[in-house]
Amino acid sequence: MPTNIYNFGAGPAMLPVEVMKQAQAELVDFKGTGISVMETSHRAEKFSEVIHDARVNLCKLMGIGDDYEVLFLQGGASHQFAMLPMNLLADGETADYIDTGVWSQKAIKEIAMFGTANIVASSGDKKYSYIPDMTQCKFSQAASYVHYTSNNTIYGTQFHSIPKVGVPLISDMSSDIMCRPIDINAHGLIYAGSQKNIGPSGLALVIIKKDLIERSVRKVPTILSYATHANNGSLFNTPNTFAIYIVGLVAKWLQKLGGLEAMEQINQKKANLLYSAIDNSDGFYSGNAQKEARSIMNVTYRLPNEGLESKFVDEAESIGLKALKGHRISGGIRASIYNAMPVSGVEALVSFMDEFAKKNG
Repeated sequence: MPTNIYNFGAGPAMLPVEVMKQAQAELVDFKGTGISVMETSHRAEKFSEVIHDARVNLCKLMGIGDDYEVLFLQGGASHQFAMLPMNLLADGETADYIDTGVWSQKAIKEIAMFGTANIVASSGDKKYSYIPDMTQCKFSQAASYVHYTSNNTIYGTQFHSIPKVGVPLISDMSSDIMCRPIDINAHGLIYAGSQKNIGPSGLALVIIKKDLIERSVRKVPTILSYATHANNGSLFNTPNTFAIYIVGLVAKWLQKLGGLEAMEQINQKKANLLYSAIDNSDGFYSGNAQKEARSIMNVTYRLPNEGLESKFVDEAESIGLKALKGHRISGGIRASIYNAMPVSGVEALVSFMDEFAKKNG
């Protein structure tokens, strides 16, 4: 693989080179079967080993106990926006949602068909540049659950502490899952689209407490029931076999690095390098997120004008620093520095930023 190309895209995002090389080596002959894992039946013994190993390694890596189910589902996180209230919210019931941006809003929109969303806090008053103070939230007395989005790819903000609530806590961790250790036991359900930090697109990882599965409150189509997938080991229908295989390889790769504690140190180092370049640029670069809410996964910032931002993106692309254009909603620059982004990639970006500011400041 080219060593001078760094993909800063928000998703589908880059994968660890080591994982990609192993997948490449096994692509046409998976473990001596003579066929690809993509061609292997999801009922075959070889794939049973793949999905079992992926689940076991995820549990070991994240500290997931036996009181949780680990599900591999299709549809990504957007599917979970609806599947969640469909399974856990009875007619007329309320769930509390913390609004920190577009993905929170999309989740809130889906709940309207099943119950009521009570927005307990929002950072929309300041263009989602901060994380609301959880001590000021007015949680419902009888909420079925509380939902938050742990990291916000568009605005570059991230929760740095877990909300403390007295009902099941639900988190969309699509863009920061496995970037650091988290308290699994503080959550009733965690879901994440895989294409940002743990694998290719087309898969949602769902970690759900078993008693929540048993609490299913309404009749839903068979394939939209958490119980269906839990009872069938995520094999009720043909899953995204290749994505599960890659997620399993990523989990092993993280363990070889030293686990999530080691990964957090690497991620913090990358984020510190990039935020220091922004803060020490004499105003040429300006961060979008308030400092206490800054994400270690998605760094968003602006230049003095849109013309310079376009020039920045084009020149960066020409030297192998790819996909730095900000989201169409927020504009500016966005550097997604997920687990697979090496420190060398951030160092290359910081060096380019310094030179660009000197030439154009």
